[in-house]
Amino acid sequence: MRIPPVTLTLIVANCAVYLLQLSGGTAIEDWFALWPPGSDGSMARPPFQFWQLVTYAFLHDPRTIAHIFFNMFALYMFGSDVERLFGGRFYLYYYFASVVSAAICHLLYTSWVGGPGLPTVGASGGIYGILLAYAIYFPNRRVILLIFPYPMPARVFVTLFAALELVLGVSQTASGIAHFAHLGGMLGGFLMIQYRRGRFPFSRWR
Repeated sequence: MRIPPVTLTLIVANCAVYLLQLSGGTAIEDWFALWPPGSDGSMARPPFQFWQLVTYAFLHDPRTIAHIFFNMFALYMFGSDVERLFGGRFYLYYYFASVVSAAICHLLYTSWVGGPGLPTVGASGGIYGILLAYAIYFPNRRVILLIFPYPMPARVFVTLFAALELVLGVSQTASGIAHFAHLGGMLGGFLMIQYRRGRFPFSRWR
């Protein structure tokens, strides 16, 4: 089935930026990754800028192709159906709301626990927002994980992922992964779904 236009554009944009990252140099990451406020001091890095709340989601770890591959695969698998349901305009708003919410939650968490001033990259916040929408609107669709080849309903699949992220985030295990950014993406997605449904405190989407 044909990939809908917004999902296709997001995949192409992510892959194009990844190729730029592979071309060498750290300037792209320095300016467009998500840096914690105040991280420029001793590290001689550019300071936090508001555009980083969005641009970090188009960057991926250039040391491994797995990071971008699994994100783009999930965007294709789940985002296509969500875009067809939402329509291109609301789907785009939804995706970036998840991305920004993920960034804000990550910055708040790292500020609270005093995490290291390291950059955050990756589309996972937006992906987790899409996963939430998929589970809500297609709860009984069967999903198969590559590492766990047994079908399960989408609602179970996403609930397990969310619970795992919460446990890993609270226990601060699997370092190097922004678990609360993933949960923040789901939070942003949930608020957008409430807005779309006209639930309190939002007015109905038109």
